[in-house]
Amino acid sequence: MNIYKRSIPVSEVMVGDLQTIDGLATVQEAVDTMKRHAISSLVVDRRSADDEAGLIDVTSIAREVIAKNRVPDRVHVYEIMTKPVVSVPATMLIRYAARHLVTLGLTRALVVDENRAVIGMVTLRDLVIARIGNQG
Repeated sequence: MNIYKRSIPVSEVMVGDLQTIDGLATVQEAVDTMKRHAISSLVVDRRSADDEAGLIDVTSIAREVIAKNRVPDRVHVYEIMTKPVVSVPATMLIRYAARHLVTLGLTRALVVDENRAVIGMVTLRDLVIARIGNQG
């Protein structure tokens, strides 16, 4: 079967085991968690069902803490997180998810179910490898 003809939903390539953090945690706590799990981003928990998830990553930490010479123990995650975060439905085909991320200039998106609950994360790397990396 030609891989370019196969329809692959985002749910097949997403990472489902996400690490989360509370928005009131410090950036130091976030970095410690990232280091412990060898990851570069954390999902920031929603405060309620009406709230949106956030995201903190090494880029925002570098830009908002290191570059501004702020003390990681004195900066809270909620101060520098991205919120709301771009998300894609688990059923979206990977070719459309890749197009969406490229159009927005992003490298990752949260994956949500039909109730908007976060169930995973997908990166451009995941999408590219799933789409064309398994040939030959």
